[in-house]
Amino acid sequence: MHPSPITLLTGSIAPLPGGEAQSGIDKTPVARPLALGPEGFESDEQADRRVHGGVEKAVHHYPFEHYATWRKELGTMPPLAKPGGFGENLSTTGLTEATVAVGDVFRLGSALLQVSQGRQPCWKLNRRFGVPDMARRVQQSGRTGWYYRVLQPGTVAPGDMLERIDRIAPDWPLHRLWHALYVDRLNLHELEGIAALDVLAESWRTHAARRLESRRVEDWSARLDGEA
Repeated sequence: MHPSPITLLTGSIAPLPGGEAQSGIDKTPVARPLALGPEGFESDEQADRRVHGGVEKAVHHYPFEHYATWRKELGTMPPLAKPGGFGENLSTTGLTEATVAVGDVFRLGSALLQVSQGRQPCWKLNRRFGVPDMARRVQQSGRTGWYYRVLQPGTVAPGDMLERIDRIAPDWPLHRLWHALYVDRLNLHELEGIAALDVLAESWRTHAARRLESRRVEDWSARLDGEA
């Protein structure tokens, strides 16, 4: 894989359209180097720390090539005009959920990042895009993006190259995880593999283990449709 130059983005907490709910989802490119610590970039904000941010979701990456597909499906709209529409901190071309695996380690500036989990879209995307089922569309499409944990803090500058330097679990591309959790949802063999995947974020392993135990698919409506 050739290193991919990044667009580096951060955002501040602001009201979402259509109500009083707050979010840091509106990310804009920065023009200077930023410090990257265990919980993300300096000056980047998340409104609801229960479900956004933290060490397993320190950095959000969304492939820019997905934007063209979304424009074909939804038409032209402001969040699709430039990177940052999906709340991403890193925007690149050349990396997708099909080619990036859980546990992949990347060098970026003087920092080291490791892919920790895919993104579970929430209802704030509906408000952001003005599309009532946008979160469901993202989940159903598999064009979710992903998160990194920070293995080594450092400094990252716009245009730095994102270079993959190690693969821990090459058999577990993010697309496979997505397929098991949201398409072939009660494939017990896949769920067993996810529950045992040590490099995956603990919350996702627990999620798979609970589904294995209950033999039931959980209700996603609060996350995707409601304000919970």
